[in-house]
Amino acid sequence: MNTPAHPRSALFKGEKPFPVIPSCEHYAGSEKLMLKALALQKSIGPVFDVTCDCEDGAQAGREKDHAEMVARVLNSRANESKMAGVRIHDPDHAHWKQDLDILVSEAGDLLSYITVPKATNAKQVAEVIAYIQRVAAYQRIRREIPVHVLVETHGALREVWAIAALPWMRSIAFGLMDFVSDHHGALGAAVMRSPGQFEHKLIVRAKTEIVAAALAHGLVPAHNVTLELNDTAVIHEDARRARYEYGFLRMWSIYPAQIQPIVDAMKPDHSEVQDAAGILLAAQKTDWGPIQYAGELHDRATYRYYWAVLQKAKITGVAIPAEADKAFFG
Repeated sequence: MNTPAHPRSALFKGEKPFPVIPSCEHYAGSEKLMLKALALQKSIGPVFDVTCDCEDGAQAGREKDHAEMVARVLNSRANESKMAGVRIHDPDHAHWKQDLDILVSEAGDLLSYITVPKATNAKQVAEVIAYIQRVAAYQRIRREIPVHVLVETHGALREVWAIAALPWMRSIAFGLMDFVSDHHGALGAAVMRSPGQFEHKLIVRAKTEIVAAALAHGLVPAHNVTLELNDTAVIHEDARRARYEYGFLRMWSIYPAQIQPIVDAMKPDHSEVQDAAGILLAAQKTDWGPIQYAGELHDRATYRYYWAVLQKAKITGVAIPAEADKAFFG
């Protein structure tokens, strides 16, 4: 008896697989906060990534010490889930190459991703990626280290499609605060929080362009942080709007209380997960030909959509019917 074809091979033959990564990315700048975040990751499950911050986290003059500390944390038992990345200094900073020399050399096989902030154009990002590749090759690291880029300047937004087309890219994120400050007071403080951040035309333009460029190149678009630290309803609503009004599939967190509301807001709906499981199981039995399900016609286009739903359910901890879980993830 032939083994039923898996959605990955049946629906995406010859295509680059879309990245399936957690919908929340939590930033931590000090060793204490990194260890606290990794402990939380272990306790609630691997539903968010931890970004160890070498940009805002490092004290001036202590950049080398900070990068070495991050490498130690990544190599420690605390990083049990192996779901931690780093943000390096920006390409105009004197220490960005030093960050990569240390982090790729000492933790290149563990880095979930490397985030590049404040780039001003695609050429600058390409230079950083080329340097990552050179250090990795020198250290005989054979894996591609995923690169995430923060779009927070006029130049990066203007060239976001060229940035998205670069090698090793996996995610493009929006840096709202720096983007607003780059407008020299033309945008008021209200656009750094809701509802302004979802309504001002210049911010809407930036967000939609980033999402369009990312998705067109098979990358994950990541939404900026919310300034609200404790009101879970506000945090949840910001994440919900980012996900369902703009198409962002990931969002930053800068405070532990933000993590769960973001994850919850970006989870697929339980009923849609049930439908996805039923549709895909039925399609697999017909070797991925068209089917009728609950009075509706489904084919490869909807199968691809529902496969994305199931993958997102898996990574966000939503229960998947046992038969589908065994068939597609077992």
